[in-house]
Amino acid sequence: MELKNGTQVHGTITGVDVAMNTHLKAVKVTVKNRNPVNLDTLTVRGNNIRYYILPDSLPLETLLIDDTPKAKAKKKESARGAARGRGRGRGRGGPRGRGRGRGRR
Repeated sequence: MELKNGTQVHGTITGVDVAMNTHLKAVKVTVKNRNPVNLDTLTVRGNNIRYYILPDSLPLETLLIDDTPKAKAKKKESARGAARGRGRGRGRGGPRGRGRGRGRR
């Protein structure tokens, strides 16, 4: 992977979380214009990553197929008057109950 500061990181990805923080093992870090450094493990904060460089041997076509079973949505009985037909407004936030066209004070 390449970081925003130009550093290149080579290693085996062990995990990625929702913030794109990436955990690697058997890592070789090459900072711009410096000698490479070998590390056992490394965690890179997600907002520092410019892009991932994946090996050509990775079978992306088979790995990207979503074959997990989907849970069927349960139908709820319609609740009487639950947030239906409550008049105008309240659709996009802002003050409520002020009417129209009075200007600002």
